[in-house]
Amino acid sequence: MTQTAVETPLQVLEHEPYLQVTWRDTETPARGFVVIDQLVTGIATGGLRMRPGCTLHEVGELAREMTLKMGAFGIHVGGAKGGIDFDPADPRAEEVRERFLQGVRPLLERFWVTAGDLGTQQEQLDQTFARIGMGDTSFHAAVVRAEDEAEVRARIRQASDTRTEGLKLSELVGGYGVAEAALAALEERHIPADGARAVVQGFGAMGGSTALYLARAGVKIVGITDARGMIRNAARGLDVELLLAARTSSGLIDRSALREDDEEVPGDEWLSQDVDVLVPAAVSYTITADNCDRVRGSLIVEAANVPTTPEAEQRLLERGVTVIPDFIANTGAAAGAWWVILGEVVSPVGACSRLSAQIRPLVAGLMSRAAATGGSVRQTAVLFARENSQRMIRENGGAVAFRDLYTATQPGHDVAAAEVPPLPREVPDVVPAVVLDVRPEAVAVPDADTPPVPLNGSYPEAADLLDGPVDTGFQAPDAVPAYWPGDAGTGTP
Repeated sequence: MTQTAVETPLQVLEHEPYLQVTWRDTETPARGFVVIDQLVTGIATGGLRMRPGCTLHEVGELAREMTLKMGAFGIHVGGAKGGIDFDPADPRAEEVRERFLQGVRPLLERFWVTAGDLGTQQEQLDQTFARIGMGDTSFHAAVVRAEDEAEVRARIRQASDTRTEGLKLSELVGGYGVAEAALAALEERHIPADGARAVVQGFGAMGGSTALYLARAGVKIVGITDARGMIRNAARGLDVELLLAARTSSGLIDRSALREDDEEVPGDEWLSQDVDVLVPAAVSYTITADNCDRVRGSLIVEAANVPTTPEAEQRLLERGVTVIPDFIANTGAAAGAWWVILGEVVSPVGACSRLSAQIRPLVAGLMSRAAATGGSVRQTAVLFARENSQRMIRENGGAVAFRDLYTATQPGHDVAAAEVPPLPREVPDVVPAVVLDVRPEAVAVPDADTPPVPLNGSYPEAADLLDGPVDTGFQAPDAVPAYWPGDAGTGTP
C-alpha cells in the first residue's frame, strides 16, 4: 500500500529542529532527507523510510516524534529521522539507499543511529552498512562509543537473531507495548480486559503482534483490516493466531483460512465498529476531521505514527474519546532496541517485562492527569516528555555530551528515579491541539540548559506519577503478564 504525504500541522509543541539535510541523487530523481530534531548525549535516533512522495516536512514531524518517545521513556538520546523520496519496489532502490547513506555518512558515523522503517527492512539496512564499510549494524554511531565494540555488536546480533513464535524482538516488543498501553487504558476506564472489544486497523508487524497480545489478554478482537478490507466477527471474535498463520509478509490475510462465521466487509468500516478500543496500526493521518464522527469506541491507542490529525483529536476529546498518542503507545520497538544497545536487557522476557513495568503506570498517570485538567493525554504527555528530555540534556549534554552514552545508565542503575521524572502537577488549562503559528520567525529554539517554556509562559512543577516510584528495570519473570508468549523461566534479563 502506498502512503500519501499529507501536509498536516504537528500535534506537538513546535520548535526548530537542530539540523536538516537534503540530499539529491545523481543517477535518479530520488531526493533524501535527514532531520536531527534534538541531540542528547551528542546522539539521536530514528529510522530510515523510503516511499514515493516522502517530504522534508514528514521527516521532520517523525523526528520530533522520536524526541518525544525518547523523552517519555527516559532514554538519554535525541530524536531524528531519515527519508528517501523513491519507490522501494523500484529495482534501483537498493542502489539509491546506498548512495544516500554514503552521502550522509558523517552523520551516521557519530550522531545518527538509524534503523528499518517504512520501505526499509532492518536486514537491508545492516547489509548496506556493511557494504559501505560501517560494520554490521545500522546502530553504528552508538556502537563505536562503547568501550568494547565487539561485545555490543554481539549483543545486538543475539537480540536480532532471537525469534519468539516467529516474531523478531522488534516486532514482539512493539506490539506488546501497544497492547500494554491499551490494557492500561482499559483498566483506567474500569473496563475488564475479558469484557472488552477491539478493532485493529492494519495487520503488519505492529498490528499483528498487537492483536495477538490483546487477544491473549482476553480482549475480543472483532475486526482486523488489511489492504483488501476488513475481516469481522462481532459475535465471538476473530481467531488471531489463525489469521497470523494465514498472513503474508506484507500483512495480507489469505481469505481461504477464514471460518464460516467470519465475514468480509469494506475496510473503511473499521472506524464505526461498536468496540471499546480502536488500534490504528497502518498509515498516518487515517483518522481525520472528515471521518472521526464515525468513531464509536471510547479509546484510540495509536500503533501507527501520527494516525490521528489534530483537528480530529480535538473533536474526539470533546466527545469524551481518549487518544493514547503514538509516542507513548508504540515506543516499545525503539525502547527495546536501545535497552539492548546499552546492555540493559538482552532477551524478549527482559524487554517485555521492563516495558510492562514502565508503560502501564505511565499511561495510567497520563490519563489521570489529563482527566483532572480537562486536557488531552497528548498534551499532558508532550509536556512530560519535553521536561524529561530537557532534564536529560542538562544532566548528560546536548549537541556536546559531557557524560558518556554507556555510563549515563548502567545495568542496575535506578532508572525509575533518575531517568523517568514524575508527571507535571499542573498542565495549562488551555493548550491548543494545533499550534497555528509555525513560521520559523515565530518559533523559539530552546537553549540546551534551559527547560522549554510551555504556552502559558511557565513550566509546571514535578509531582509523583504514582504513590511510589516506578520501577522500570528488569522484573522477575513471574512479573510478566500471563499472556506473554515466551517461557518466563528462560533467557537472560
